[in-house]
Amino acid sequence: MGIACAVVALFGLREVASIAGPVVLALVLVIAVAPVRGWLAAKGLPVWVQVAVPFLVVVLVLLGMVGILTISVAQLTSLLPAYASEFEQLLADAQRWAATYGLGTDVFDRALDAFDPNRLFELAQGLLGSLIGVLSASFLVVVLLLAMCLDAPVTARILTAGEGQRLQLVTALNTFAHKTRRYLIVSTVFGLLSAILDVLALSLLDVPLPLLWGVLALIANYIPNIGFVIALLPPTMLALLDGGVRTMVLVVIAYIVINVVTQSFILPKFLGDAVGLTTTMTFLSLLVWTFVLGPLGAILAIPLSLLARALLIDSDPSATWAQALVSGRLPNR
Repeated sequence: MGIACAVVALFGLREVASIAGPVVLALVLVIAVAPVRGWLAAKGLPVWVQVAVPFLVVVLVLLGMVGILTISVAQLTSLLPAYASEFEQLLADAQRWAATYGLGTDVFDRALDAFDPNRLFELAQGLLGSLIGVLSASFLVVVLLLAMCLDAPVTARILTAGEGQRLQLVTALNTFAHKTRRYLIVSTVFGLLSAILDVLALSLLDVPLPLLWGVLALIANYIPNIGFVIALLPPTMLALLDGGVRTMVLVVIAYIVINVVTQSFILPKFLGDAVGLTTTMTFLSLLVWTFVLGPLGAILAIPLSLLARALLIDSDPSATWAQALVSGRLPNR
């Protein structure tokens, strides 16, 4: 019965993904800037200041990222058709290389026959269309963000008042907010570090549009397990078309070194047990929430799973075994 209800709920969310995704994103952003509101409240500043400052912080960050993406995608759309001849030459070189070593060239022959330079222009148009969709979703997120910021002081008081009646649920929601905030802050700091190093490396290697790939690296940092691959593939392919195999190999080496140092060695020491999900649960979260909410679900996979855990597991005193199952830690006896 529980599995059936979960399937119905997930498919229901999938049908309203265009609404549910921005709502969750706005909620996560409000949670991320909640300490700013708490600091302003401790200073005794008016409520409108407590609402306006966190709201403006998030909006300015969103506008900055959208502005960079808009300019970079516009440049990319004008740049892609220019690489049609390079792509054709790359396929021909691969065909000759395969023939030299006695390998089959059927795949390369079909690729050369099917290649149409106009498809690069269609891809560029598709990127612009996707960007318009992002801008529309950003407007909805900003409206929801304003509404949630206005309600945040009242919501905090209601949760505090509910501790006497539903202590377990209130505690679970507070834990969810704390873990989500820590995850976002630490991931953002190290994501920015990785993005800056990626931009510097790409600039030194003369790969086009390094700022776009830096923003992509920052966004992909929130995608568990496969975010690094997503951030690596586009600049690698562009480096191959623009500078050849040597540049492509150098880009791959640079990304791997930066990722290993920042994400594998340093990040776990700061993040610790903030997520509270096993590796398997993290990967399943990525699959499930991407299926439900699309690309936004991949970015919000960890916060969404933490919210589901708070509502369904942590709020239930009898679900200690489930807590151990999803966190990989034995319950305290």
